[in-house]
Amino acid sequence: MKLAPHLHRLGNDVVACYLIDTDEGITLVDAGLPGHWNDLQRELRTLGKTADDIRGLVLTHGDSDHIGFAERLRHDHGVPVFVHAADAVRTRTGEKPKTAMGPMRVGPTVGFFSYSIRKNGMRTKYVSEVVEVADGDTLDLPGSPVIVQMPGHSPGSVAVHVPLADAVFVGDALTTRHVLTGRTGPQPAPFTDDPAEAIASLERLAQLKASWVLPGHGAPWNASPAEVAEAVRQAR
Repeated sequence: MKLAPHLHRLGNDVVACYLIDTDEGITLVDAGLPGHWNDLQRELRTLGKTADDIRGLVLTHGDSDHIGFAERLRHDHGVPVFVHAADAVRTRTGEKPKTAMGPMRVGPTVGFFSYSIRKNGMRTKYVSEVVEVADGDTLDLPGSPVIVQMPGHSPGSVAVHVPLADAVFVGDALTTRHVLTGRTGPQPAPFTDDPAEAIASLERLAQLKASWVLPGHGAPWNASPAEVAEAVRQAR
């Protein structure tokens, strides 16, 4: 689905990832669930392009619902997968600490896990090889994405700032639809390693300039990063 010039979303408000289309090729941000591969192919066809036009995949962090088709893209098409060094092991192995689920409602929780199963979430392959990045890196990819470390959800959680698309991709640094409660609007994300650190990291988000804040779960948010960061703080 096209959101704005250069900017497309794959998936829906349950799980989403993003495509940045430029004259130099395509950059992906996150890889959703394995079944989003079909969504990717449909979106590429609407653009008259193929997976061979993808120059890189940037992960906001290494959780399984963000790396869904990453290994397939890397193995079959030679697309490099970029992730912050602090989440490299998580991306390659799935190793992560157990976190409290927190508040939940039956309907939204069942809906989230049911959607994950339909999109082959139980068959996620971890990524054999990754390119490690660091805070402040500007990647040599279409759109020149900038890495902004936002630890909390995971040690290597990042925002990906792409001025060309007037957008910042935040992964699970925040959510606009809580997958366990169904509550909508900017708020802290569940399954977060260190909730206090995640809230502190919002200050880094607030410094960025963009018109779109794009989470891995929930609706795209057409507001400034500073406004979204403040809304998350107020929603705690």
